[in-house]
Amino acid sequence: METRFLFFTGKGGVGKTSLSCATALRLADAGRRVLLVSTDPASNLDDVLQVGLGQEPQLVPGAPGLMAANLDPEAAAAAYREKVVGPYRDLLPAEAVASMEEQLSGACTMEIAAFDEFAGLLGNPEATADFDHVIFDTAPTGHTLRLLSLPSAWQGFIDTNVHGGSCLGPLAGLQQQRELYRAAVAALSDGARTTLLLVSRPEQAALAEAARASHELAELGVRNQRLLINGVFRAQNPTDAMAAALERRGREALAAMPAALAVLPAKEIPLVPRSLVGIDALRQVLAPAASVVGAPAPAAATADRAELPQPLLTLADAIEVQGRGVVMTMGKGGVGKTTVAAAIAVELAARGHKVHLSTTDPAAHVAATVSDGVPGLTISRIDPRAEVAAYTAEVMRTAGQGLDPEGRALLEEDLRSPCTEEIAVFRAFAETVEAGRDGFVILDTAPTGHTILLLDATQTYHREVSAKADNTPESVRQLLPRLRDPAFTHILLVTLPEATPVFEADRLQADLRRAGIEPFAWVINQSLLASGTQDPLLRQRAAHERPLITKVQDQLSRRCALVPWLPDEPVGANRLQQMLQA
Repeated sequence: METRFLFFTGKGGVGKTSLSCATALRLADAGRRVLLVSTDPASNLDDVLQVGLGQEPQLVPGAPGLMAANLDPEAAAAAYREKVVGPYRDLLPAEAVASMEEQLSGACTMEIAAFDEFAGLLGNPEATADFDHVIFDTAPTGHTLRLLSLPSAWQGFIDTNVHGGSCLGPLAGLQQQRELYRAAVAALSDGARTTLLLVSRPEQAALAEAARASHELAELGVRNQRLLINGVFRAQNPTDAMAAALERRGREALAAMPAALAVLPAKEIPLVPRSLVGIDALRQVLAPAASVVGAPAPAAATADRAELPQPLLTLADAIEVQGRGVVMTMGKGGVGKTTVAAAIAVELAARGHKVHLSTTDPAAHVAATVSDGVPGLTISRIDPRAEVAAYTAEVMRTAGQGLDPEGRALLEEDLRSPCTEEIAVFRAFAETVEAGRDGFVILDTAPTGHTILLLDATQTYHREVSAKADNTPESVRQLLPRLRDPAFTHILLVTLPEATPVFEADRLQADLRRAGIEPFAWVINQSLLASGTQDPLLRQRAAHERPLITKVQDQLSRRCALVPWLPDEPVGANRLQQMLQA
């Protein structure tokens, strides 16, 4: 029996949205009243359900009993700002009101505003009284863990704050939410009401991420967990090298599953032959495997490599011309941003350049991807905990100097706000980008939604820095101009030859252009069309790739590279360099 609240979470690209939609449809088809909600800042629920969604729940055509909504962070932040600022519009000068609005324009406000909406669904019974089930399609794991920890973080800050102010303005609004936050925490930790579904692929990185999330969620009190292994493949043509390798890699990953996951109730979902878009396709996800294969593949299910975009090596050649600068890989979770970043970093280092590979992703695996030492290549990650500790120490050493004990106590209290993490990570990001003046910096970014929030913070801070002269670090002052400089920053949009990753990369490209940042190239990763597979199911998937590859190459990108699906996982310097030439 399903609990009332269901959370789908996991590493980017494992199929959380597909499985949450399929589950919602199955419950609705059984006569239940279901609300499906996305908490992802870069939600693709609209694409998968093929319906335009907003903040308010609406019926999904073709699925009686199912309603869906996106928790829109921008709309939530606008409503939150008005709630805080509105009462003062007729009481304060226009300049003061404008200053308050500017203070509440950052990513931190967006985060807590979106969380208010999320907490309302969990903690306020009246908000979901019309539904038997509420299903949450969440952002990739790192962002989800942040979201689920916010009730405790903000409640703890409210409990210990004594001076009544915060980076979100007066604490009165947060105080009013205290009971709602407590109710949200209670619902999350109640196994009779909430089930956490850890979604993974039969891949080592995805399973490791699921295990990490399982542990951290258990520490937050969310212990009613189940494991869904999505995309399990069994070769129909065992003599096909690609099919045999894909099945072997899956079996090996499952055999080496972390012990923490092995004890959870688990279900395997077979790989399907096409992108899961639309109600009819989604209804087949949880059907028996035999009904999922569908029609025979079209004749043009494979292609000569010469017909397709150039290898990744051509992008490394073009990037090398500048001799220094920043390369950032961006895109939907699970598309291979980390692998592409690592491959380019290894290649540039092998050519004798000074290269630093880093990541803004809380679930980073860059060091494990390279695995062996490469001369000239250094590797790090922007660790939020370490950055908060360093930033806090710096503020206490500078702004706290000369304060009396009460003043230092108030400053320490303010630094315990969850908003401190946003500032600390942002500054570390700016410092990492600055290092591109002296060599190559390759940045593997977090999945799209989290990256958009980071870029939003970049523009907000840049406006503040431009408006006043203070002791802001030069790296922060120069960050946005550097990101906008095509001679300094090369943005690579990484996608898979599948519908939803391409849709999301296209939207990301539009967001970047609105920020004055022009992407350098697109990378289409893990193409079966370029692999030469003859397995019936894989040929069906390959056939569906062709129009998407053509669209990216001819309509969406200035330049484009393609990486075939590889029999051996590209881990280690040698395989990463082979990936560049495939």
